[in-house]
Amino acid sequence: MKCLFLVLFISFFFLSLFVQSVHADVAPPETVPGSNLLPGEKNTQVRMMAETVALTVLEDPQDANGAIAETRAVFTMRNLGSLEEKMDVRFPLSFFNGNSDGFGNFPEIERIAVKVNGAAVSTRREIQPFVNNGESFQEREELPWAVFEVTFPPGQDVLIEVVYQVNGYGYYPYQAFKYVLETGAGWNGTIGNAEVILRLPYEANEHNVDFSGFSGFGDTTQSAGFKGNEIYWKFQDLEPDSENNMQFVIVTPALWNKVLFENENVVKNPANGEAWGRLAKYYKEIIRLKHGEFRNDPAGREMFELSRSAYENCLSLLPDDPLWQYGYADLLWPHYYYDYYFYGKPDTENLLPTVLMKLKIALEIDPDLQQAKDLLDWIYNSVPGAVYKDEFGNYDFAGLTATPVPPTRISEQATSTFTPAATIPTPTYSMGVNTHEPVSTPTPLCGSAFLLPALFGMLFLNRKNK
Repeated sequence: MKCLFLVLFISFFFLSLFVQSVHADVAPPETVPGSNLLPGEKNTQVRMMAETVALTVLEDPQDANGAIAETRAVFTMRNLGSLEEKMDVRFPLSFFNGNSDGFGNFPEIERIAVKVNGAAVSTRREIQPFVNNGESFQEREELPWAVFEVTFPPGQDVLIEVVYQVNGYGYYPYQAFKYVLETGAGWNGTIGNAEVILRLPYEANEHNVDFSGFSGFGDTTQSAGFKGNEIYWKFQDLEPDSENNMQFVIVTPALWNKVLFENENVVKNPANGEAWGRLAKYYKEIIRLKHGEFRNDPAGREMFELSRSAYENCLSLLPDDPLWQYGYADLLWPHYYYDYYFYGKPDTENLLPTVLMKLKIALEIDPDLQQAKDLLDWIYNSVPGAVYKDEFGNYDFAGLTATPVPPTRISEQATSTFTPAATIPTPTYSMGVNTHEPVSTPTPLCGSAFLLPALFGMLFLNRKNK
């Protein structure tokens, strides 16, 4: 009983220490999404006949790990009535539904440019009441709008162009953007034809756009088409509601540009072991999710194999480099841990022996390599029988000659929602140098072999995010 109380006390102590960092990890603050126009009148005969929205993604000049989207939306409007309509057309400058970014902040689009039939028009910022349809909770009753006057002659098309910039949000190595279609429901009838284009600074594919939802922000809106550097979606006679709102999740442009650069590098000079290593590391960064596990969608698995192949090429050229030996182990370990060990599956790929051998080689070359020691400590605390450690900090690589027995409670509950792996993030391998501070190895307490790795992972996550 005393032992149980002590374990619970330690758990509460660690949780209280990291309450701020854990809160910050729940979700990144969202940024203002793009949005369709709204009419200034509830009852209008003006219909949105067509719209084309293009989000051109660029690196964020203020944040190398971020992204921005220059957004250009062109709307073809037609007055289906017999009388001229003159109204104040509105564009939401903040979250159109009255919500915040999730942290009580209300960011706004700072600059917006509008043209009507090709001529620039001025806009004014107005605070207007938000009319809640009762479907969602609102955090404020008034919203900021960009307002501009438009005249709609009967039976004629009026072209409205709106240009503005939105910031991406999310955790490295991903950035997310949103576009709200449902605000277009305020016009008469349906949206006749709509096309939404996400334009990247390189060829677009399912490696640099996440359709899986594994990145943690939900997935990119499905049913997309690909053409060169564009991903596009087309709609006809759309009656937009909240389910039609769109989301795009992409790999941070700066990181994908590194992948492209190193791919060209190894093609030009296949004997460049460092280039192979960097390419392997960049692929690994893309597929590694926030808590250490890997993307498990087809594109994620393909990039895992690309990373593995690149590491093997690197080590065939640089077998005496301890950091690249560690880096390869750092790739294989989560695959073994999350995909095999916790589900009681046999290690058909011999992943654990390979991981241990690479770490053994790394420490033989550099006995002080802290990254390798940190990873061995994780293995020691996670897989009983894989590694032993004496009081002097020396490691016995038992898993090279014996297969650790997977935890039976996991294999018996393989179909449950139990996911302890999420509490044990893996080390960050960055440019051959680990960015986190060394972490001491926890001592097993009262036989609680599962709780302590979780606390160890929380401690490491807090340090890593500093």
